[in-house]
Amino acid sequence: MLPRTTLAQTGAVTTPAKAPAVPSFPGNDPRWQRTWDAAVTTLTGNIRTLPHYSKPVLIEGAVYPGIWQECGPHEGLVYGTLAQYIPQQPGQPAPLEIARNNHMAFFALQRPEGSDSAGQIPAAIKMSDVGYGQIQMVVPIAATAWELSQLTDDDELLVTAYKACSRWDAWLRRYRDTRKTGLVEGFCTYDTGHDNSPRWKGIPNRCPDADARKCPDLPSMPRLCPDLSATVYGARVALAHMATALGKHDEAARWKADAETIRNLIIEKLYDPKDAAFYDLDAENKFVRVRGDVITRVLGEHVLKIDNARDKSIFEAVWTRQIHNPKAFWAPYPLPSIAMDDPSFVRPIPRNSWGGATQALTALRAPRWMSYYGKQDALDHMMRQWCEAISRHTEFRQQMDPLTGDFTQADPSGYSPAALVYLDYIRRLGKPADASKPAA
Repeated sequence: MLPRTTLAQTGAVTTPAKAPAVPSFPGNDPRWQRTWDAAVTTLTGNIRTLPHYSKPVLIEGAVYPGIWQECGPHEGLVYGTLAQYIPQQPGQPAPLEIARNNHMAFFALQRPEGSDSAGQIPAAIKMSDVGYGQIQMVVPIAATAWELSQLTDDDELLVTAYKACSRWDAWLRRYRDTRKTGLVEGFCTYDTGHDNSPRWKGIPNRCPDADARKCPDLPSMPRLCPDLSATVYGARVALAHMATALGKHDEAARWKADAETIRNLIIEKLYDPKDAAFYDLDAENKFVRVRGDVITRVLGEHVLKIDNARDKSIFEAVWTRQIHNPKAFWAPYPLPSIAMDDPSFVRPIPRNSWGGATQALTALRAPRWMSYYGKQDALDHMMRQWCEAISRHTEFRQQMDPLTGDFTQADPSGYSPAALVYLDYIRRLGKPADASKPAA
């Protein structure tokens, strides 16, 4: 057994509880229990085996028959932490086994040494194919793999993840820092998973020739992206923890130093104090001034440190002027994908739109950062609002209107992230409060 360190000691970005309190439900409202049961049924129904990987995984569900690097490993981790609440059927894989598979699938399909694009982790593993045409990363697979390995004492996962994520970092340095800035570049819309977002207006969805090493020939491309850079920062923090656990102390020191370098570059190059927002910086050295959930993705990896005076000041400005501003992101049903007072906010809201809709994926990621920054009361309010909205129809859809909490009906039910949001939020709340409680 490898030497073991606790999540608290390493300062990992999330602390999944091994024995969370069993949730209690209001006895006068059976919707909560009915929705809980429906969420469990949705998730167990989304356990599938994909053609290119032999073990079952938790797929995205609804119209998405596969797993994506930006969210599949994180969804697996959250599903694993809910293990004690998922009734075990004969022959059904355990939630922690699914959590492991949702990571190992990406590592198994990483491009091997000696191949074209060696070290690349797939963007997606679907029923139809394995996609390498974009990088599509948000929550770092290194971070969720590290947390899962600590949760389960899984040395094989730890060793595999360290090797795979080290190679992935090297691939990103080689192919996604063409401007030699030390930051991570976005080449296409799908790199950040921001389908139909005004952030990427006029930019192709995929990289040329479905090759994530190729940037479209446009004057404004490539862009320096704060969220992609934050993902790499979070990954390097996790890699430092992994290296320490594996006794590779020199490598751990290097990962820590590299993490701190990119963290400072994000703040110095991609933060605009005038707007209290993080923006892409295009190849013409212009900010792409669309205020979107890029901001929360930077916070999700704790790029702004709570023990740093400069960072704390920046966070308070971002929180007050953007995130907790009822004209911007603090909608009745937080958090919209584009600030409501941004000129690019899309109305009416179409399906699969990161142009303003409040997305289940953003909600699932919120606990990774809001408590860290001391905003538990706001998180509690957000969780209650989400649970109330989902329980209205006992359905699990991708996105909702941030003003009304009405889910986009064009999206079918059966979306795993929404079901995970409900279960994870109920668990965290213990007992859902009345949705009429004043906003935090």
